[in-house]
This record gives sequence, structure tokens and C-alpha cells, in this order.
Amino acid sequence: MDIVGVINRPERDAAMLEAAGLNLERALFPLIVLVGQLEPIGVVDLAGRVGRDYTTVSRQIARLEQLGLVTRHPGTADRRVREARITPLGRQATDAVDRARAAMAVSLFRDWSVGDFDRLTALMSKLADGMAAMGDAGSNR
Repeated sequence: MDIVGVINRPERDAAMLEAAGLNLERALFPLIVLVGQLEPIGVVDLAGRVGRDYTTVSRQIARLEQLGLVTRHPGTADRRVREARITPLGRQATDAVDRARAAMAVSLFRDWSVGDFDRLTALMSKLADGMAAMGDAGSNR
């Protein structure tokens, strides 16, 4: 819970945006990152992933579209679904976030041994796999 609490602090997103040199509303930050990673992604799926209401995310995606960072199109599998895709300008923004995130990670882990870092990576992967498996089992009920 300590880690989740630190990750979810609004100041972290603000610091990441500043480090990336982006002037973007903080609420839009996780959306553009997820669109960049998961495109094409439907707005309903995106809303579920960020824990926000569909109508809120739809308005926020419209704002990202106005800024030229994403586009929305009818879905390929279901034309009723609106899917978001990153634009070249949006890709520049997410690349800047990736560079800022990498710089922050280098700073965070600079005093760690390679062995400690490798153990952390292996255990986090094991944790993520276990959480994914629990989620899959829960959806089959």
C-alpha cells in the first residue's frame, strides 16, 4: 500500500510532466500514456483501466484530440466502439515521458547492486503474473 500511495500522488504525475517538458493537464497524463501503450484502445476499456467514468474519459480523450495528441476512429472489430490512437505529436509526448521516467529510474536505482535490481525485477514480474492470474480467475466466476 505504501508503494501504491506514493505512485498515486498527484505530485508524481506533475513531476513527470515537468521532467518530460510537457504542458498538459495532469488528468490527461495517464490517458495519453495508456493510449500510446495500448492503441488502438476503446474509450470504455480505457475508462476501466484508469478507474474513471466513461463519460469523463470520453471528454478527456476529446481534449487530447483537440490538442492533436490522439485521434478517435470507429473500431475495427465493432464500428460502434470509438478507439483512440496516438498521433505523431502524441508519440513525441509519450517518448518524452519515457525518457523522463528512465532518468528518474536511473536516479532511484543508482545505489542498488545489479543483484538487488535483478531480484526486484524477478519478484515484481512474479507479483504481476499472480495478480493477472487472480484477475483472470475472478472473471470466470
